[in-house]
This record gives sequence, C-alpha cells and structure tokens, in this order.
Amino acid sequence: MTDHTARLDHVVLWVRDPIGSAEFYEKTLGMEPVRLTDFAAGQVPFPSVRLNEETILDLMPQTMAERMKMLPGAAESAGHPVNHVCIALPGDDFDALRARLEESAVPVSDIGFDSFGARGMAKRSFYFRDPDGNVFEARHYD
Repeated sequence: MTDHTARLDHVVLWVRDPIGSAEFYEKTLGMEPVRLTDFAAGQVPFPSVRLNEETILDLMPQTMAERMKMLPGAAESAGHPVNHVCIALPGDDFDALRARLEESAVPVSDIGFDSFGARGMAKRSFYFRDPDGNVFEARHYD
C-alpha cells in the first residue's frame, strides 16, 4: 500500500479450535483462510482469515494465552475485553450472510435499524456468535 492513512490491520480472536474457526468464517462469511495449511503442519502459531485486502482476523489458540506476558494482565484477558467486532457489508451480502447463518443453525439477533458506525447511520444490523462465543455485528449502509 502506498496510501499512509490509518487502517484497521487485524483483530486477534481467542479460539479453541483454530482450524474449525477458520472453516466457520470461510463457510459463513466467505473469508479466505490464510496460513491454515502452515498452522496444521505446526509451522506457524496461528492461522488467519482475510476479511478484505487490508484486514484479517487472527485465530489465536486459547492455549497461547499464557504466553501473553508482554503486557501485565494480558494472559488473563483471553476472551474478555472485546465486546464485539462489526463487519460492514453491501446489502445483498448482508442478506446472504444472515441466510447462511440461519441455514447453519447459528443463532442471530433480531434486525436493528439506524445504528451509528464508522460510516454514519447503518440501515440494518444484527448480531451473531462464532463457535467460540466471539460476538459479531453485521451491518450495511447502502
């Protein structure tokens, strides 16, 4: 990237089963797994999934929490400090995601309307959890 504006690079999620989590994100959100084969072979400590060309979600095994000693209290934070992660989609993709989640029997919240976010007021949004209990909000602005 040659553009030097601030951007969200990645979010790290604590997960029990990184391979299963990667499959969940690939099937429900259409995210592309990154380093999954390398993780399965024991060559890297965690896999990721790509949200877009600029942003990934790292799927950090909860067993790594004890190694988080670079900041006091970080090891005890596994799974707690993040309230939710919000993903903005085009309207058609929003509807398709909700349908895939429902087809997979993933519980979803009711649809909310006119919630504030990074691009102003979103037309619709809903919440769901991944297999590890991480909460996601899906929304669209168009």
